[in-house]
Amino acid sequence: MTDCPCGSGRLLSDCCEPYLTGALPAPTAEALMRARYSAFATGRIEYLEETLLPETRHDFDRDHVTGWSKTSTWTGLEVVEVTAGGVDDYEGTVEFIAHFAVGKQPRSHHEASRFVKRDGQWWYVDGSIVLPRPRSVTKIGRNEPCPCGSGRKYKKCCAVAA
Repeated sequence: MTDCPCGSGRLLSDCCEPYLTGALPAPTAEALMRARYSAFATGRIEYLEETLLPETRHDFDRDHVTGWSKTSTWTGLEVVEVTAGGVDDYEGTVEFIAHFAVGKQPRSHHEASRFVKRDGQWWYVDGSIVLPRPRSVTKIGRNEPCPCGSGRKYKKCCAVAA
């Protein structure tokens, strides 16, 4: 008995495995995305190809995907946001972060994936990389109250130490 790699907290046999084996279709876009992550983690490359929207399969590089799957240790999945993609929807987007390691080097893949449902089956269409958002820094005026909460002006408090 193995925990499902998708991070659901359930056993693989009770979570993604029925989708990976073809016993059941994934009922939602998120379920398909989780199953695809589990396919990477368990080396089931054929599932990754089979769940691509048929007209997009010409881009699939089986050797590259197989290499990435085998040389990586898949360490976790974070679902960031799900937009539509439910049982009654026909389109959906799932933003996720797939965590993995190559050797001892931790890495992550942050993607917003698009899915469509045709004839009752969800398909992966494509994904776009989500770039890290730049940190925003608020400039504090010298005569403004110090953000440390001392009640003094910034120039007479923390600005002195800076």
